[in-house]
Order: sequence, then C-alpha cells, then structure tokens
Amino acid sequence: MTTTLSDYLDRENLERLKALKNKHVEEQVKRFLSLCKPKKTTVVTDEDWSINYVRQLAIEIEEELELNIKGHTIHWDSYRDQARDKGNTKVLVTPDMRMSKDINTIEREKGLEEVLGFLDGSMKGKECLVRFFTLGPKDSIFTICALQITDSAYVAHSEDILYRTGYEQFKKLRGKNDFFTFVHSAGKLDERNTTVEIDKRRIYIDLKDNKVYSVNNQYAGNSLGLKKLALRLAIYKANNEDWLSEHMLIMGVHPEGKDRVTYFTGAYPSACGKTSTAMIPGQSIVGDDIAYLRVDEEGKCKAVNIEQGIFGIITDVNPVDDPVIYEALTTPRELIFSNVLISDGKPYWLGMGLDEDDYPTEGLNHIGKWHKGMKDSHGNVVEVAHKNARYTIRLNELLNVDPHYNDPEGVVIQGILYGGRDSDTNVPISQALNWIHGVYTGATIESETTAATIGKAGVRSSSPMAIMDFMVVPFGRYLGNHIDFGSRLKKVPEVFSTNYFLKHEGEYTNEKLDKKVWLLWAEGRIHDEFEAIETPIGFIPYYNDLKMLFKQVFGREYTEKDYEIQFSIRVKKYLEKQDRIEKLYKDESDIPKSFWAVHNRIKESLMELERKSDVLTPSYFSSR
Repeated sequence: MTTTLSDYLDRENLERLKALKNKHVEEQVKRFLSLCKPKKTTVVTDEDWSINYVRQLAIEIEEELELNIKGHTIHWDSYRDQARDKGNTKVLVTPDMRMSKDINTIEREKGLEEVLGFLDGSMKGKECLVRFFTLGPKDSIFTICALQITDSAYVAHSEDILYRTGYEQFKKLRGKNDFFTFVHSAGKLDERNTTVEIDKRRIYIDLKDNKVYSVNNQYAGNSLGLKKLALRLAIYKANNEDWLSEHMLIMGVHPEGKDRVTYFTGAYPSACGKTSTAMIPGQSIVGDDIAYLRVDEEGKCKAVNIEQGIFGIITDVNPVDDPVIYEALTTPRELIFSNVLISDGKPYWLGMGLDEDDYPTEGLNHIGKWHKGMKDSHGNVVEVAHKNARYTIRLNELLNVDPHYNDPEGVVIQGILYGGRDSDTNVPISQALNWIHGVYTGATIESETTAATIGKAGVRSSSPMAIMDFMVVPFGRYLGNHIDFGSRLKKVPEVFSTNYFLKHEGEYTNEKLDKKVWLLWAEGRIHDEFEAIETPIGFIPYYNDLKMLFKQVFGREYTEKDYEIQFSIRVKKYLEKQDRIEKLYKDESDIPKSFWAVHNRIKESLMELERKSDVLTPSYFSSR
C-alpha cells in the first residue's frame, strides 16, 4: 500500500516539513517514520517554543530529571552503555572502497540489512523528534546541514546545547540534498528509561549516502549523530574535496602584556592534555573537540568549531584545577549531567575535590539505586559515579569563551599543536622545521599508558593526528590531503609538538601549569620573538627565553638543570620511536614519499648523533 507523509504527520507538523521545500528531506523522514513506526512525530523548528517543547518532553518522559539548581538536569545511560562502542561502530563498504587495515568495516548490503532490521518498529509507543541543525556557524562556507531523526528527547535536548539550530538554514539549501542524515533509536527501554538490548547496539556509517544509523543505545558518543559520527562523514567529504575535518581544539593564546591573540588548533589523544590545554588560564576557548579548516581567498588557514557546546568528562573537575568549568557546573544555567550520583537533588562525581567521607553513602547513579560498597552482577564495586560521566553545556556559559567562537568567517590559524604522552622520549615543546615535518609530527603521535589504566605502565600506542578511531579513508590519502592543504596556503601555520609527561628518575619534570610557558613560547615563535635551537627532531627553546617566561608568568626561577633535563635530545629513545613508526606504516599503502623523506632525514641524523652519545644536551646543538 502506498503511503504519504500525511499518514505519519498531523497537519501542523506536515506544514512545518513542507515549508522547507526539500523533497529529499521529505523522502528521508517518510522512509524512517514508515520503518521505525513511532506513535507520534514532532517536527521541531528554530523557534524558542519548539525547542522548549523538547526540553520539557525529556523531563516529562523522565529521560532527564530536574535537580536543585535551576536549569540543571540528570540523565542516566544503561549500566552497559557508558562509552563509545568501537566494536559495533562500523563503516559500510562496497567492493570498490579502499580502507586502512585498522578501520572497522562491514559489507554495505549486509550491514544495512542488519541495522534496518533492528530499527524496524524500534520507535513503537514512543514519540519521534525530527530535528534540524548545522555543523559549524550558520551562513558560512563551513556550514553543513544535519537532519536528526530520534526517539530520544535526551539526545535531541543535548544537541540543542551542543549545536546550532538549522531549520531555517535548511530552507537555504533550495531543495538540494547537500546534508547529513542521522537516524537514532534508543530501542526498548526499562523502567529507568535506559536501553535494554545492548547486545543489539549498532552504529553504522554509510559514506555513500551521507547517513549514520544508530540503534539500541543512549550514551551520547553512540547516539548523538552530530558528534563523532558526523566527524566520520565530514572526514570522508573533506578528503574528497579540498579541506580538513579534524579532531582538534581551537583556542586563542593571549601573551602576557601584549594586545594580540594568536589562534591555535590542537590534536591530543585521550589523557594527553587536550582539555587542560584548551583551559589554560588567561587563554580563550573557541572549541574543544572538532574543527573544520579551509584555505580562504587570501591563502590563510581559517577554522571553525562545528559545535557550540562541550560534552566533557566531569571526572576530576574540581575548583582548584578547573575553576572556570567548576563554577559553571555549580551555578544556574541550562546543563545536563550524565551518569553521576544524585543525592537530595545534588550531583556528585569522582575527583570533585571532596574528601571520601564527604560523599553520600547512597543515592541514584548509573546502576540505579546505589549504596556505598555496592557490587554489580560481575562482582565489581560500583563507584559513586562512572569514570566517564559527563556534563553537557554551552560554550558561552564559560567565562573564557572566545568572542569569535561563533564567527561564520572562522578564525585565522597560525599555530597547530600535536600532543602525545611519553615518559622518556619527547621534549615538552618543539617546533616542526616546516609544514611537511609538521604533518609527520602529527602522524607519529604516541600515547603511553599508566599503571592506573591497564595495570602495566609504559605501553605505547600510536594515535596519528588523534583521529584513527574516526578514520574512514586510507590513511596515506589522509596524510596526502594534509600536505596538499599546506601547499595551498600563503601563510602556513607553525606546527608544534607537546609532551607534558616527561619523567626523570621517576618524577615528572614539570608542574601541571607549566604548559602555559610552553604555549607562550610557541606563540612567541610565530611572531619571531624568540630564536630557537635546531635539532633533528625540530626547533627547541633557548634556556634564557624560558627563564624569562617562567619569571613573567609564575614569578619563579627556572633552573638550567631543569632545562637540560627537559630539553636534552634522547637520541637512543628517538631512534626506538623511528623503528616503531616504520613498523606502523610499512604495510600502509599510499603513504606520501615526502613523509618518508622526512622520516629518513631524521633517522639518518639521529644515527649519526648516536655515535657521540645516547643523550645530547641543548648546548651541543646550539654550539654547532
């Protein structure tokens, strides 16, 4: 039997959809309402009353509960749905599509049959929300329109905080199908309104159709199409065009005593200092997660934050280390907590600055009713809150938001940071010798585990550009696009490598806030205010420049002994890293020749230096 949109939408909602004058949107909505079979469908516009409807719905159906502080709500995901599901997040591929070996894939027709089968009838008895957003500021060369179809009011509410509304922007498509589509269903729910069939959780990315299917989940990393799922679609789009879609922060750096701001992007694997870099005191934040980069008409590198909010890890956010975020989390504003403990209408999370005795001994959290010492079905002690508990908040609620965070033109990027984590190799800050060396630097990021994470310290994992979890094109092609991007720039950003975790005799060689000095040195290099020492691995600072910055920023002395420990080139350790890089990329096709040229130059130089010593101080290089 042939059906029409009027079979699924009442007159008012049908009019809202028809007002877009886009048959492609209508076809998508009709197709998935027919498949998912909700009892009711609401088309949401950009008007305040329409958006407020979504917020109230989340509370009415108890996907969110109101807390004591005005505007604050709590949402809980299923106990087994607390993080991104890497195993069941797959790219749908056809025989003609080439992918890197580490990309999780499934044959397209097989994957579609499976996920559409799970979506069939998944919204029965529930209300479907049809949402429209933009990735990036509105009316911009960066703007990508996004259609979200979901039966989760929590998902729809979260996206209101994290993204810019896009109903009116869709009208400007003039009927074109130039948009991403995200279809999500939380599936069957239990009495706590959390997903039941976690074993049927699937997140499938269809690059051929600019679409993501997500079912049987609620955790935002799996359910919010516009976040890391859209990043994958954008990476594919960017690498078939002429721009970059990156897992990067954007921040403004404000040097002490100078009336200027210099914008940086930065890519950091998990636990390597991304958030702490974006929130360095005295600097401004444009975005903390995803950036689009383009070459403008003047040959400058411009970037925008595709989001307008933060979906941040709340663990260890406390008034001493994170005063800006902590203040925002403890005062009235629109804010969603997820997977923390609630007791008497107040949220509690791990590392919030309380003594153990100050935490409640019972309450509600991600397992349901909780009490101290409680164990789950596997015998594991259930902590006060999940270590991956989150907060969702708008950027403009933070005191350090940059005034240009929503600029449709973007900000001019003059510096790029690539941050890794190792205890014995990389110096705290170094500068790439040129753009291609900078691309190489990003492609060779490593992150070292700690004893607290897997029970064994010192295990290194490669995390090129901090983006491999989201890679959907052959990595060699991705690197080639980066190199080509730089060749089209008239003003090429300087590239820097950071490592905040270098140790000496078992202790960290710098304090937590010292990263501010490394950042200000990098900013000064961009403006030719500091000379630097050339080494095979890049430019490193002179002692006197760092001494001046430490005195200026912290009012404390920085000793030559500390400088020598931190900035000596550990030749043997760098050579070991070169070997790891060769093993990583030896079987990867299409790695650019210029990448290997940089690699071979560094390795040959280090091998020559190894004849002199395993470790060489900065003075060796400065005196040459």
